[in-house]
Amino acid sequence: MFGDFKANLASLMVSLWLRSLRVRLDVPEDYGPGILGVWHKDLLACCAAFKDMGVHALISESRDGEFFSRTVKRLGYKVTRGSDSHGALNVRRLLESLNDGHFAAMALDGPRGPAGVVKPGSLWLSTWDRFVIPFPMSTIVVRIKYFCECSRQDVKKEDIT
Repeated sequence: MFGDFKANLASLMVSLWLRSLRVRLDVPEDYGPGILGVWHKDLLACCAAFKDMGVHALISESRDGEFFSRTVKRLGYKVTRGSDSHGALNVRRLLESLNDGHFAAMALDGPRGPAGVVKPGSLWLSTWDRFVIPFPMSTIVVRIKYFCECSRQDVKKEDIT
């Protein structure tokens, strides 16, 4: 009970801190709902950038993932728990959000790293680290770039591990 209280309080504090950040999005002209693939080190800045946009995020089933899940729900995210090593089929739930015209988000390098190496679940959907912690009330710039373009016909069910 007390542990749950502390986790909820910490989650509230982190979500308030993330809401304090001023975000500037640098986006392509044809920017619209799609897959937000981010590196673990940039998770906090990206969570602040896309708050209250109904983004559907895949978050690991680890203890850290539980805390992160509570935090982003406070920021208006829809959450599905899993990863491409555990609960990989949950990546498919993000596809439903994409089909409904919403953003889907996941860490490209997975919950266990290595940092900067794209995991198969990210590639299927679209296609340890130096975590960056912005100061409260600072301005952050999030630059959207296209990772790759592929059609859903290019992706096969057997590509999911």
